[in-house]
Amino acid sequence: MSPTSRGTRPRSDIAFPFRADRRGRTAHAGHGEHVHDLIEQLLFTSPGERVMRPDFGCGLLDLVFTPNSPELISTLELSVQASLQSWLGDLIDVEALDVVSDDHVVRVYLSYALRATGTRHEDVFEGRAA
Repeated sequence: MSPTSRGTRPRSDIAFPFRADRRGRTAHAGHGEHVHDLIEQLLFTSPGERVMRPDFGCGLLDLVFTPNSPELISTLELSVQASLQSWLGDLIDVEALDVVSDDHVVRVYLSYALRATGTRHEDVFEGRAA
């Protein structure tokens, strides 16, 4: 008997940002969408911003107005890679990572595989100065 035939539902996680669905209940997201949301939170949270988790985040938005240089981008890519491994290493395998900063916008091109399913994803995460 398969798990779905026994009445168990597929995994569902709370959606980000937190919101109500059309029924007025907490909105949910599938596993792939949830992991995407977790990556976005990690990339654009500044270290020290989260209470009780001062080392959570990459602080990419802090670099929007910083002068661009190859050394800065290389350092940033290593920092992002380390944060992804530290915080989400049990959920994803990073396959490729590229950080681009231009015109007050930071873009992260990320290729990764979900560990739970092996599904590969290619996403672009974009942060702008407020």
